[in-house]
Amino acid sequence: MEKNTSTQIQPAPSLKGRAGGASNSPAFLTVPRQEAGYRPIHDRIHDFGEVEQTLNTRERKLQASRCMDCGVPFCHWACPLGNKPPEWNNALFKGDWELAYRLLNATNPFPEFTGRICPALCEKACVLNRFNHEPTTNREDEAAITEMAFQEGFIQPHTNIQRNGKKVAVIGAGPAGLAAANDLNLMGYQVTVFEKNEAAGGLLRYGIPNFKLNKAIIDRRIKLLEQEGIEFKYGIAVDIDHIDSLGHIEFLEKLEKPDAIVLATGTPTARDLKAPGRELGGVHFALELLSQQNRVLAGIEFSKEERITAKGKDVLVIGGGDTGSDCIGTAHRQGCKSVTQIEIMPKPVEGPVDPQNPWPNYPRTLKTTSSHEEGCTRRWNINTLEFLGKEGKLTGVKVQEIDWEPNPNGGRPIMVEKGAPEIIKAELCLLAMGFLKPEHPEYPANVFVCGDSANGASLVVRAMASGKQTAEKVHAYFQGK
Repeated sequence: MEKNTSTQIQPAPSLKGRAGGASNSPAFLTVPRQEAGYRPIHDRIHDFGEVEQTLNTRERKLQASRCMDCGVPFCHWACPLGNKPPEWNNALFKGDWELAYRLLNATNPFPEFTGRICPALCEKACVLNRFNHEPTTNREDEAAITEMAFQEGFIQPHTNIQRNGKKVAVIGAGPAGLAAANDLNLMGYQVTVFEKNEAAGGLLRYGIPNFKLNKAIIDRRIKLLEQEGIEFKYGIAVDIDHIDSLGHIEFLEKLEKPDAIVLATGTPTARDLKAPGRELGGVHFALELLSQQNRVLAGIEFSKEERITAKGKDVLVIGGGDTGSDCIGTAHRQGCKSVTQIEIMPKPVEGPVDPQNPWPNYPRTLKTTSSHEEGCTRRWNINTLEFLGKEGKLTGVKVQEIDWEPNPNGGRPIMVEKGAPEIIKAELCLLAMGFLKPEHPEYPANVFVCGDSANGASLVVRAMASGKQTAEKVHAYFQGK
C-alpha cells in the first residue's frame, strides 16, 4: 500500500482509466448466485475453526460479475458505512484485486471483520434481491478481496503520518473504538486506546465465537494499527463516571493528558431475567459462556469450579437472536446432549420476503444459522416462569406458551397465556436476551460517545460507522467548527 503523507483520509479513487469503468455485463442473467457454504456438520462441530468455506478465484470473479452496476444502487443506501459494492465488484471481476481493496477500504476500515460476520444489509437491498432473491455475494466478495490484499502485500502500514500535536484517548477497543482510533490516527492525532480486557476487539474477541471469526484476524489488524502509531493499553478499566466539567478524567490526566476523549465502552450490562430460581448454578448470561470459551481457546486456564461447559448437558438458550445462535454452536462443540432455543416473541415470517418491512429494507424473516443447522429445537411465543433445581443446581426451566393480542390502548401488544406450564429439562441455561443501553450524562465538549455505548446494542458495521462519524466530530471540534 502506498504511504499516506496526508493528514486526511483519502477518498475512494475513481474507476475511470484503471478498471475501465463498469462492465455492464449481463452476468446476473446467466450466472446464478453461488455461496461458498459451510464445512460439513460432522466435521465442523468437533473444532472451533471457521465454518465458512471460500470459492476459488475464478468462481469469486464470476460472482462479482453478477453486480448490475445499478443506476440507483440501493446497496450504498443500506450500508451504514456507505460501501460501494458496484465499484469494487467491478474491479474484482476484472482481476484488479489491489484496486478492489483500495475502493473497499476507502469506506470500510476493517472489511476482514464485516466480510465474515456482517448480516449484509447491502445484499438485502440489492436490486437482484428484489428481482429474483439472488443478490450479489457482497459480503463474501469483500472477505475475499481483503484476504487477497493481505496475502499479496497490498496492505502496508502508513508510517509517514504528519502529526498535529493533539492527543486523543479512546476508551474501549471494540469495533467502534477501533474505527474511531484508526481514522483519528490517520488524521494526525496521537491516539491511545484503553481497554479493560487483556486484548483488543471487544465483542469481536469476547462475544463472537472463533468458528465465525478467528481471533488471528483481529490480531493481524491490531498489529497493523500499532505499526501505524496507535498505542494500546490493556487491563485498564477507566472510570468514566468521574469526568469533570473540563472533560478530564483524573486517571488519564496523570497518565496521558488527552485533549479529547472518545467513549466506546459498548453495552456491558446484559438484560437479566428475574424469575424465581435465577440464582441456581447453571444459569448464566450468554457472554459468560462465550467469552470464557474464547479465552480458553486463547490459552487461558480456568478452574473446574469456574469453567462453564455444556458437555453432557441438556442446554436451554433463552433468546432467539445471533447471540443465542452463537451459544448453540458453542454448546455443540463443547459436547452437549441437546439444545433448545426459546423466544418470547412470535416466529418470524418464513421465506425471503417480509410484508411488514419490504425491499429495500432489511427483512425481519426467519434466520437459520450454521449453528441452527447443527441441531437445535426452536420454539417461539414461550415465556419463562421459573428456574427449577436440586441442591442448588439447575435441573429444568418452567415455561409457558403465550400469545400476543393487540393493545386496545395502542402501543405494545399484550401478552396472554395460551398453553399450560411445562418443564424443559436443562442443566445449563444461557440468557441471550440482549443488552441495556447505557445512560450518559451531558459531557463537556471534548468528550464524545460512539458505537453501542451511544446507540444501544446493534451490528458491528453500525458500530464501525459510528466510530468513523465520531472521529469526524472530534476533528471538527479541534478545527473549531
